[in-house]
Amino acid sequence: MTQASPDRRSMSIGEVLAQLRPDFPDVTISKIRFLEAEGLVEPERAPSGYRRFSHEDVGRLRFVLTSQRDHYLPLRVIKEHLDALDRGLEPAGGRPGVPRAVVDGAGTGSGLRRDTGDVRLTREELADAAGVDEALLDQLESYGLIAPRPGGWFDADAVQVATAAGELASFGLEARHLRAFRTTADRQLGLVEQVVTPLLRQRGAGSRDRAEEAAREIARVAVRLHTALVASGLRGLGGR
Repeated sequence: MTQASPDRRSMSIGEVLAQLRPDFPDVTISKIRFLEAEGLVEPERAPSGYRRFSHEDVGRLRFVLTSQRDHYLPLRVIKEHLDALDRGLEPAGGRPGVPRAVVDGAGTGSGLRRDTGDVRLTREELADAAGVDEALLDQLESYGLIAPRPGGWFDADAVQVATAAGELASFGLEARHLRAFRTTADRQLGLVEQVVTPLLRQRGAGSRDRAEEAAREIARVAVRLHTALVASGLRGLGGR
């Protein structure tokens, strides 16, 4: 951390919080300090010891928070993306779908986006966004694969589920065949809960953030394991 006197371009942590809150209502000063401790942002220090954040720091925080909210990326992966961007490189696998305006700290785009976590769709809009008919939505709901949020609207997760179900339907797989995916997901969530619950019970600053980060990392590894097992099974199927 460098020592520098604050200038008109620098902001206190409270001012940063005020800028982020409209787009990220759950962000707190504790969360910002946690991200600093994890090396995602490095604000300067005034001679008095107070943190002073630049506009670039705010842009990095927006990138981190958007990557967590919309793409469920663990901090380790987000840090790798930021390190690549700092060196003028393209992150491995490409950017995690974060709009350029977010990277620059200039705000977010407008309109329906598949990668936005705060999408609110009516049933008709969900069917249109996923490219499926409402009969399939009825089936997905009846088997617990999608469900409206309080207020009756559907989110981006529902779009992804419905889209995938529509693609699988072209292979003759009906909604009832997809219940196994719901069962598997519920079991994986149970494993995540076993690890995260004790962390949530801990006291102290950053405990909730550490729990959320652990949940994201476990989920990421679980998806990777599932993919590897399916790929292994497919190779075995091809050899029969």
